[in-house]
Amino acid sequence: MRIISFNANGIRSAANKGFLDWFRAQDADVLCLQETKAQEAQLSDPMFRPDGHHCFYRDASTKKGYSGVAIYSKREPDQVITSLGWAPFDEEGRYIEARFGNLSVVSFYIPSGSSGDLRQGFKFEVMEWLRPILDQWLDSGRDYVLCGDWNIVRSALDIRNWKSNQKNSGCLPEERDWLNALCADHGQATDLANGRGWADAYRLLHPSGEDYTWWSNRGAARANNVGWRIDYQLVSPGLRERLRSCSIYRDERFSDHAPFSVDFAP
Repeated sequence: MRIISFNANGIRSAANKGFLDWFRAQDADVLCLQETKAQEAQLSDPMFRPDGHHCFYRDASTKKGYSGVAIYSKREPDQVITSLGWAPFDEEGRYIEARFGNLSVVSFYIPSGSSGDLRQGFKFEVMEWLRPILDQWLDSGRDYVLCGDWNIVRSALDIRNWKSNQKNSGCLPEERDWLNALCADHGQATDLANGRGWADAYRLLHPSGEDYTWWSNRGAARANNVGWRIDYQLVSPGLRERLRSCSIYRDERFSDHAPFSVDFAP
């Protein structure tokens, strides 16, 4: 099973840059998109139904052309859910979940706080509200893959300029503490032994890796690889042993983010 997560920064823009052509060659079972920046009615062209995939969207209803998430899947899901029950989050188009038997694949777009104190405050609200939901999912007995742009790095391995970003959104200590508290990986042997916590697929497969998924459009950040790893696939304990490989595709530039692919054993 192959799952790809990608912040498109506008699905129409990414498509025009060749993203969907690239996607067709990946033989992916599920694609999770973030920041579609479109309403579903604007995506009627067959190009947005690649190779007969089943395509589902959760658009922003409060501000058209903003945010938005989607899931494309080879297999038709048993159920698609687009609301977690809190309007300020749901109406910005930040969550969609597809259920296939006992497997749930989620496309998340966690808010950025980089535009100022108001949005950073909202980001902290989202984090506080989301934590018990994620804990409930861990306890549910279902297998989960949480894909998406979380807009937070976990450690110095995940960002080129660690020291200079300590006071910037996405690298704030309280943000990192929140995300790291969700995860059980090589640095948390107790949680691993108890089967508790989400597994960061990339970090589990690459304990010392220093790869990035996002680069600022300013200057030559991408050319100089001055990036951040803020796009994740977090998997529930039952899927941890099925992780086989992952990759971040940088050869073509479809967005300010790069597609992140994870392969799972059957």
